[in-house]
Amino acid sequence: MSIGIEKNMIANISSRVHPNCIVCSPANTKGLKLRFASGSDGSTTATFACHEALEGYLGVMHGGVISSILDGAMTHCMFARGKTAVTAEMSTRFRHPILVRQSATVSARIKRSSHPLYLLEAKIVQAGQVKATAIGKFLDQPDLLIRRHISHERVCLHNNTR
Repeated sequence: MSIGIEKNMIANISSRVHPNCIVCSPANTKGLKLRFASGSDGSTTATFACHEALEGYLGVMHGGVISSILDGAMTHCMFARGKTAVTAEMSTRFRHPILVRQSATVSARIKRSSHPLYLLEAKIVQAGQVKATAIGKFLDQPDLLIRRHISHERVCLHNNTR
């Protein structure tokens, strides 16, 4: 599959199943707006600025934000495969502080799959050093696309905007 097709598939699935995502939605005014790209090896990556607004302790990104970014990267890795999966379990390891006022890169890949369960791993690298890692179990939920379409249809019918 070409990179252009993969990018369109990721954007399409993402906008359909979680259009207001705090991690990746361009429409969420308070969100991080990460833009994920697919690698030829099946991974996904995004580079982002570590703004002071994401701070927990002085000068360091908040752990909850870090976990959300790792989760978002793994979710987008599933989107790149045309899958709508939800996080069933996730374990995060904070190896070194992620400093604010610098950029960092998050990446994720599928480590193992046994449909409908997928095991993914993600990491955040800053200044050449792995700062945080995560392992996540994701459960394929193809009905999410259908439910989202049905919900949208109901809202349109209710608002007479169909």
